[in-house]
Amino acid sequence: MWHNMARVKMGLLALLCLPTFFFRVLVLSHSSSIYERSVVPRAVSRSVARMDGDVIIGALFSVHHQPSAEKVAERKCGDVREQYGIQRVEAMFHTLDRINADPHLLPNISLGCEIRDSCWHSSVALEQSIEFIRDSLISIRDDKDGSKWCIDGTPSNQPPPTKKPIAGVIGPGSSSVAIQVQNLLQLFNIPQIAYSATSIDLSDKTLFKYFLRVVPSDTLQARAMLDIVKRYNWTYVSAVHTEGNYGESGMEAFKELASQEGLCIAHSDKIYSNAGEKHFDRLLRKLRERLPKARVVVCFCEGMTVRGLLMAMRRLGVFGEFLLVGSDGWADRYEVVEGYEQEAEGGITMKLQSEVVKSFDDYYLKLRLDTNTRNPWFPEFWQYRFQCRLLFISSSGNESLHENYIQDSKMGFVINAIYAMAHGLHDMHKELCPGHPGLCEAMDPIDGSKLLDYLLKTSFRGVSGEEIYFDENGDTPGRYDIMNLQSVGDGRYDYINVGSWHEGILSIDDNKLWMNSSDMVRSVCSDPCSKGQIKVIRKGEVSCCWICTTCKDNEYVQDEFTCKACELGWWPDDDLAGCEPLPLKYLDWADVESIVAVVFSCVGILITSFVTFVFIQYRDTPVVKSSSRELCYIILAGIFLGYICPFTLIARPTVASCYLQRLLVGLSSAMCYSALVTKTNRIARILAGSKKKICTRKPRFMSAWAQVIIAFMLISVQLTLEITLIILEPPEPIKSYPSIREVFLICNTSNIGMVAPLGYNGLLIMSCTYYAFKTRNVPANFNEAKYIAFTMYTTCIIWLAFVPIYFGSNYKIITTSFSVSLSVTVALGCMFTPKMYIIIAKPERNVRSAFTTSDVVRMHVGDGKSAAQCGSNSFLNMFRRKKPGSGNAK
Repeated sequence: MWHNMARVKMGLLALLCLPTFFFRVLVLSHSSSIYERSVVPRAVSRSVARMDGDVIIGALFSVHHQPSAEKVAERKCGDVREQYGIQRVEAMFHTLDRINADPHLLPNISLGCEIRDSCWHSSVALEQSIEFIRDSLISIRDDKDGSKWCIDGTPSNQPPPTKKPIAGVIGPGSSSVAIQVQNLLQLFNIPQIAYSATSIDLSDKTLFKYFLRVVPSDTLQARAMLDIVKRYNWTYVSAVHTEGNYGESGMEAFKELASQEGLCIAHSDKIYSNAGEKHFDRLLRKLRERLPKARVVVCFCEGMTVRGLLMAMRRLGVFGEFLLVGSDGWADRYEVVEGYEQEAEGGITMKLQSEVVKSFDDYYLKLRLDTNTRNPWFPEFWQYRFQCRLLFISSSGNESLHENYIQDSKMGFVINAIYAMAHGLHDMHKELCPGHPGLCEAMDPIDGSKLLDYLLKTSFRGVSGEEIYFDENGDTPGRYDIMNLQSVGDGRYDYINVGSWHEGILSIDDNKLWMNSSDMVRSVCSDPCSKGQIKVIRKGEVSCCWICTTCKDNEYVQDEFTCKACELGWWPDDDLAGCEPLPLKYLDWADVESIVAVVFSCVGILITSFVTFVFIQYRDTPVVKSSSRELCYIILAGIFLGYICPFTLIARPTVASCYLQRLLVGLSSAMCYSALVTKTNRIARILAGSKKKICTRKPRFMSAWAQVIIAFMLISVQLTLEITLIILEPPEPIKSYPSIREVFLICNTSNIGMVAPLGYNGLLIMSCTYYAFKTRNVPANFNEAKYIAFTMYTTCIIWLAFVPIYFGSNYKIITTSFSVSLSVTVALGCMFTPKMYIIIAKPERNVRSAFTTSDVVRMHVGDGKSAAQCGSNSFLNMFRRKKPGSGNAK
């Protein structure tokens, strides 16, 4: 109670602070009149329509157009309106008649109304709202203070019948006006139900506690409009909204949703509905600056704003350049496009989903001037509608409202708002006055805060059969019809229903929408990038204006603005949306180079095996014995291993094959060249001794076994080196990336792992070459030295060519394979071909005399005494000088 008193006092204080002209509204005419006039400043009078009842409901309808820019200060309204004004007034009367006649809804309680004209303008609506609360204020004040009413000079405890406090207010239509009215009504706990105010701000119950509406919030409408724009990929649009809460809050919601969805606003502007022509012309010129990219204009506008824009198009000769997407302020109103259908053709609009109310048509179309006395604006409307002047309140009988009649598109919402108030009162009466006919003390007067609770809980079937209920914010679900203005032939235009948006689900018949268009409208700043391209937004441009840049070969499109390189071993997939592993490459047995290497090695193995077999068969013949057969066996073993190497190199790298590679490549060459070094060193020492006149000391380690031991010692150095490197760097297969596009599976042989064994082999080759060069003039009996020299020269060329090819190309494996095969082939060909020729083709030359020491080689060995004098104690010495009688005579 004290809380209510505090609210009342605050309301009184607010009223006292208002301009004094608000209180001059107290001048009234006779109380028995059906309607009255209130006096306001500047001699502007307002008509008021009343209907008596037990409970009075207030209503604010825009019976007249808003004041023009020149008449705003005078608050002088424009022409009378049929759809938004007269039809809604009559809908109020008609609906209350039906409610009062319904025995199940508020039985024994009649509803009355007090209807005032808001003129779609906030100052006029506030002025009229003062009249609503004045009687409530006086009634509450007198009740608390024990004051008496004075009717015709007689004190009374009850207010006059026509001055009952209002229980709630229906309307007004405009969101900005509804906000102003709510700020005033909530001071006195008066619930307000709107039928077309859709501003997002009105959902905030901390600011507008007593506000409810039977239409959805503009948040849902903005979502629906954005879904339409997205459906046709209109990513670059212009935006226009009516100055005021409705347009500003709706467009703010649309822009916020658009930014979340990646849509761009090419140009955004606002304008008053009653702005002058030059303002609309300037706005249109700004919109044309964004052509031809931004052809779609999203207009969160009141109907008259759209009409002003269409008129500017006519003045500037703009036709077919823009496609307008309008909010429910435009909907399917013919008064918006009348006379400017060509400019508006193709426009897509949102219309609150509501069926035509047939019962209202039956009621309204029967109205006549002489019988309709409840509506004080009806005579003015009759004159405006039929372009006539009335001298007396009568009708000629020739006029008919059927002509050019179109029902208000929001008629269903107006009726639902009235029914919502009635159902809230009905639920309140059932609980507070159970079984009591008429109003009980608990509802006299009606507590607005309690009524608000019942309104929030009420639910019923609307005039079109839809379920009406309010959520915690006083809003209802979003249901919209999507309309499209199309030419229907013979110069006529009509709104065609092409789809709907129902609680988040968009449904549009594209065939209906574009049936009169050859191509769908495009409204984009930049075309989508091709596959493998990203968007690069230039400095100062919006996010929908970009240039397309192609990603590099090894990059995929991470997002629409970023290329990202794949890691080594990976490559972009066919869609360029991610990376996939590259196939591992390694020498395949079916490759041409592999086939050549394998065939070459197989032939070499066969030849080597044949030579070895022949040498074993003819091991005791002079040609084999004279060539140090033990060393030949070592050389043949090395050659055999050299031919085995390509198989380990070409095979798919595994741990086993990598071990064999590391061992065999160096070891095979080491076996060949260690034996050859030993052999050439022996020949060189023999020749060096033969040049002496007197033999003072016999060369040591000249026997066959001594040569084998020396050769194995040299081989063991290589083997020790390779084992050490294997311990330091265990062989295993790894991935190699010679280029970003390739990945090879190879053994992890480092440079040191390759250079060290080959370096040692190179040392053996150079030593062998040195001795071979030194013994190039060997006597004919030692002609093997010439073949060794030729072998070494060729081998040096092979390995000198190997180094740059190996380290300078990606063909390391096949280069190594052919280098090893060629080097052992040279050794096999040069060292063993002459011997095989003698053994097989010239057996008559395979005699001891052909391989005895030449007289040129003077080795003074003598008898045992001479031998002792030469100081040769070695058992390894196998060379002895022939006695004069047993050798060739000089």
